[in-house]
Amino acid sequence: MTNVKYVCILLILIPTMGHAQKMDNDALGKILQSISDTVSGQPGAWEFTVRGMPMLCLTDEANNRMRIISPVREMKDVSDEQFKAAMSANFHSALDARYAVSNGLLWSAFIHPLEELSEDQLLNAISQVYNANLTFGTSYSSTQLVFPDPEKKKQEKKKNDKRL
Repeated sequence: MTNVKYVCILLILIPTMGHAQKMDNDALGKILQSISDTVSGQPGAWEFTVRGMPMLCLTDEANNRMRIISPVREMKDVSDEQFKAAMSANFHSALDARYAVSNGLLWSAFIHPLEELSEDQLLNAISQVYNANLTFGTSYSSTQLVFPDPEKKKQEKKKNDKRL
């Protein structure tokens, strides 16, 4: 009976093994063209929009890196409270996307090895960057999944206790 179980597992896994195609600029560019409102730039440095939201996709094929980023706000327009909430979200609710700061801007970002990136992961990454940008200032989340934040629960409990 145990052998039958292993054979079944192998029959399920074998068709998916060895068929993974390495992601490169050509494949990534085609995917961006198919899902974006607009795309401009060149391989390795695309500007694109998704539902009107500006995004960038930057790659370095030689070093096997890629990133998808979207400008959220100028840092001068981000309060200390918002910045702390964004940094906390990096741990609890931003999941694979992150909030990051560069050149005076707050960005939502996804960073990953290029070759190992699948099309599904790319689509998920774009969705998470989009949602992290969209929810800045409210839920600071990239998906519906949120890891519990015990400190936030304590603060909410204190607020509720004061009301009573």
